[in-house]
Amino acid sequence: MRKDGRFIFIGFLFAFIALFLVLTPGGLKANTEENGIVTRLESIKKFEEVLSIIQQRYVDDVNFEDIINKAIDGLLKNLDAHSSFMSNEEYDEFQIKMSGEFGGLGIVVGLRDGALTVISPIDDTPASKAGVKAQDIILKIDDRSTIDMGLNEAVSLMRGEPGTSVTLTLIRKNEQKPIVVEIERDIINIKSVETKSIEGEHLYIKIKSFDKNVVEGVKEGLKQLNGKKGLILDLRNNPGGDLYQAIGLVDLFIDSGVIVSQKGKLKSENIVYEARSRGTYKDIPMVVLVNGGSASASEIVSGALQDYNRAIIVGENSFGKGSVQQIIEVGSGKEAIRLTVARYYLPSGRTIQAVGIEPDVKVKNGKIEVDEDDFSIRERDLKLHLKEELDKTSKSEVKENLEESGDIISNEDLYEDAQLKTAVDILKSLIIIQGRK
Repeated sequence: MRKDGRFIFIGFLFAFIALFLVLTPGGLKANTEENGIVTRLESIKKFEEVLSIIQQRYVDDVNFEDIINKAIDGLLKNLDAHSSFMSNEEYDEFQIKMSGEFGGLGIVVGLRDGALTVISPIDDTPASKAGVKAQDIILKIDDRSTIDMGLNEAVSLMRGEPGTSVTLTLIRKNEQKPIVVEIERDIINIKSVETKSIEGEHLYIKIKSFDKNVVEGVKEGLKQLNGKKGLILDLRNNPGGDLYQAIGLVDLFIDSGVIVSQKGKLKSENIVYEARSRGTYKDIPMVVLVNGGSASASEIVSGALQDYNRAIIVGENSFGKGSVQQIIEVGSGKEAIRLTVARYYLPSGRTIQAVGIEPDVKVKNGKIEVDEDDFSIRERDLKLHLKEELDKTSKSEVKENLEESGDIISNEDLYEDAQLKTAVDILKSLIIIQGRK
């Protein structure tokens, strides 16, 4: 069998390790250790043998480095859905993405049961405007099938120059035929925190993703409480992000205790994050909205608040991503691997991974149908109507300005969103109960 320099080196390596095992005084302490090392050597030898056969017998010429990269990529893909290998080009693209602005669709994807799945379309981005929904399966990107496609390759295909288009073929639950959407790429620059008022009595804070500005943004929003009775925190279609921002957010609403812990193989990866006792909004009644697009940091926040009975969780089961990935440079530093190194655990000790957060009150998204013929007038309504007419002159201009700015969620808006309407009704009940206590 022909051997080039690489395989001769591996042969010397095997010989050296075997000689070391033989000459070590006393040998190995346990047969199990010896068997484990022998098995490992045999496995490495088998891999070396397969490489040699491919180079000698495969019908086309293959590059040795390409074979190794594909082997590493296949190994990582088979560990879990979030571990992967990043080539030189992919690692460069990853660093561009982390630096801030980039041209894309505003869509967060992952692999679920081997299928390229939408975790969340981010609000007010090309993907959400085109009607892409959480849990859609992406069957094709332009003319490329996503079957057996790696996550990095898929993301790379969807990203591109702003103003250019990409066509996605989607499979959606309860839809008989695939859905084809053409989406124009744009600069994805997200305002992560949005604050509004509901009925003038409650505060609504929508968090679109956990970037580095979330905690400060929420603190700024909470200044608008000003006597408002309750808070709705909307984490729907929030794909996650910065862990420390999630921890800081929970810390605003609880006094003490574990917020989240992570456990891995190394001691450095076993970390417990706890709340501090200062600066918390511990008394305001809260409802948190989640759905299938709520993942990672969103699940840490909603799960921790649920474990402490600090908020009622409303909506649909969350995505179920409770693992920690670390980017580790390999080789010359121009390539890297994304490796799952730990799992997150909520204060109660339960895991998020592949399970997600189950809402306290399950509500499917959609409109609330109202029978327009069901109309009646009572004496009280007439009196209120007359009073409103008297006040209309002085208040109408203010109300119009608020509605135009989008800072108020109207009653009509609530009936367009069954989950939000349910959250408001539950919040009102919490306020009544708290007042009686």
